Amino acid sequence: MTRYPEFAAALLAWHAERGRHDLPWQLDRTSYRVWVSEIMLQQTQVVTVIPYYQRFMARFPTVTSLADAPIDDVLHLWTGLGYYARARNLHRAAGIIRDQFNGEFPKTFEEVASLPGIGRSTAGAILALSRSERFPILDGNVKRVLARYFGVEGSTADKSVIDRMWQLSDACTPDQGVEIYTQAIMDMGATVCTRHKPLCAYCPLSENCFARATGRQADLPTPRSAKGKKRRSREVFMLVAMRDDGSVLLERRPETGIWGGLWCLPEFDTESAASAYCGQSLAAAQNQPRPLSIVEHAFTHFDLVITPLLTSCAGHAGVMDAPPMLWYNARDPARIGLPAPIKTLLETLSSPTLFDSSDHHVS
Repeated sequence: MTRYPEFAAALLAWHAERGRHDLPWQLDRTSYRVWVSEIMLQQTQVVTVIPYYQRFMARFPTVTSLADAPIDDVLHLWTGLGYYARARNLHRAAGIIRDQFNGEFPKTFEEVASLPGIGRSTAGAILALSRSERFPILDGNVKRVLARYFGVEGSTADKSVIDRMWQLSDACTPDQGVEIYTQAIMDMGATVCTRHKPLCAYCPLSENCFARATGRQADLPTPRSAKGKKRRSREVFMLVAMRDDGSVLLERRPETGIWGGLWCLPEFDTESAASAYCGQSLAAAQNQPRPLSIVEHAFTHFDLVITPLLTSCAGHAGVMDAPPMLWYNARDPARIGLPAPIKTLLETLSSPTLFDSSDHHVS
């Protein structure tokens, strides 16, 4: 296999001078701490992750403390970070580590990669960053750096293209200083070789970069075709059944689907279905809920448009085959996982003047 020692050397020198050295998970590089950071950093920027990571590690300093915690505690600290399957997989994997590995993070690549939510690249990053073991990685940032530098054509959805990138990643990974190199190439993709408007003038690899030499930075990696794809929009109605003390009825969402496992307002496809639910299942003062201002939330592939429907309510009569339910009061909130837009809505609804005006709106 052809090796590219000059590639690694340039990144190591760059990282010594320009790389990030004081991130919270770099200060004590245990496998557990690095694992949590790598999962949080999937699809999420460093600046967003830092405060979540610090709160998470303060509450769950060990893998056993995470495994022993209720899932609602975990989702509560994840609220607002998005991609909640990551949190559920962390909790599941922590339970496996507690039960099958005596609370010690697994030692081998195969064992690490077998845990829920951990693939080949994440397993390699954990072992490289925490134990200086030589494994290549291939996250989104690394794919971009390699595709541009080596001129790799084709969609990263194609197996042949991914196989080629794994070969290149392996060929570039040094035998010594792998923990520094791994951090360096991720930092390079995140801060210099960015998706849009890369900072080629500051890149230590620019002299031999194919994309820079040919002016094809915008073409590599090969963009996925958006031709014929129109962004979807989904409209739903959510019932805000509120008691006199300000508490609101919530139900736990199914594990699969958007906001899986989180607590949310009861959701309906139509306003009439929400009204029917009021009449059949709630001791409500109003069978015709009052619409509030819509709430919009953007997911990766579609937009969700929520119309909250407010009704005053005396109690909950219970529904056959319904998901778990609870009464939530934003003034004395329970430690549960809430979707960020729902949390914001509930905090707004906690205003004591909500029922004072018939034209009150929530934005």
